[in-house]
Amino acid sequence: MNGTSRKLLAEMLGTALLLAIVIGSGIMAERLAGGNVAIALLANALATVGGLYVLIEVFGPVSGAHFNPAVSIAMAVRHSMPRLLLAPYVVAQLSGALLGAWLAHAMFDATIFQLSTRLRGGTGQWIAEAVATAGLLLVILRAPAGRVAAMVACYIGAAYWFTASTSFANPAAAFGRMFSDSFAGIAPSSVPGFVMAQMVGAAVGVAVHRALGLPPSEPPDTAGGAARPERPRV
Repeated sequence: MNGTSRKLLAEMLGTALLLAIVIGSGIMAERLAGGNVAIALLANALATVGGLYVLIEVFGPVSGAHFNPAVSIAMAVRHSMPRLLLAPYVVAQLSGALLGAWLAHAMFDATIFQLSTRLRGGTGQWIAEAVATAGLLLVILRAPAGRVAAMVACYIGAAYWFTASTSFANPAAAFGRMFSDSFAGIAPSSVPGFVMAQMVGAAVGVAVHRALGLPPSEPPDTAGGAARPERPRV
């Protein structure tokens, strides 16, 4: 298996496991919380934080651990990854997200093929998704080397609670969760608004990063726009 194939496999597996963690922990939390939504959300958030940290550490050295089309687009625009890899990365991430939803259902003996009926939308939730994604990109781009996994996981855990949308911050996550009629699901009709807000947020995050200047740990671009050394990103 060549380097590109390994990267795509890592992105697909990482995204699949991330969605299995998000959806599976949501199913478990809803079953055990006895109707207490706050407890269910707390359990869902804690599982996501732990799982996300591990996945970034495991797959980061292989593919950069994007698991997120918004992140991959931002990296391609910034020449931090070859632009020819962008479309394959996104396909791998979306495929992984769908497989992760099905895996979660299989583990809990639920119907494999589902569509969510959980409507999520409105101005507040779209703003929340833009804020969550902007913050995610800012953390990724400015985290010191070696701290990306911990900082991203902590940020996502916090954003579960401070955003009205519970912080999807990821078009692949929205796509995968569309196929799960569970605690973590999102109705197909709600996905376009979320994805648009996420892309706006990603652009804002990159713009803020540029406005703040290069962090001390990040070298400047070399002449001709050569890519910086890739760090684990999600």
